[in-house]
Amino acid sequence: MTTENKSQKENECPAEGLLKLLSGKWKPQIFLLAVNGPIRFNGLLRDLKGTNKQSISTALRELEEFGLLDKNVIKLKPLHIEYNLSEKGKSLIPVFKQLEFFSDK
Repeated sequence: MTTENKSQKENECPAEGLLKLLSGKWKPQIFLLAVNGPIRFNGLLRDLKGTNKQSISTALRELEEFGLLDKNVIKLKPLHIEYNLSEKGKSLIPVFKQLEFFSDK
């Protein structure tokens, strides 16, 4: 690590990583829907007006890669996939509630 990279890391805001993680048009909405229970791909297509398959797929994959969602394959016929908040994702619920409280003021 160079001195320049080290000083950049020291000057970064701790919340910046979280904000980058949840940035995007659909990730906050997907997260909010997952707070209420399991979500499915086709349900998201219906619930999120103006979206498309590619944008939902990308957002789900990124949320899963970041460890906020768990992907569960349900091996009943017909086969389907559900996404649930992971423990890491559940730990962010109070943060979102505080943001919601702050935005209401």
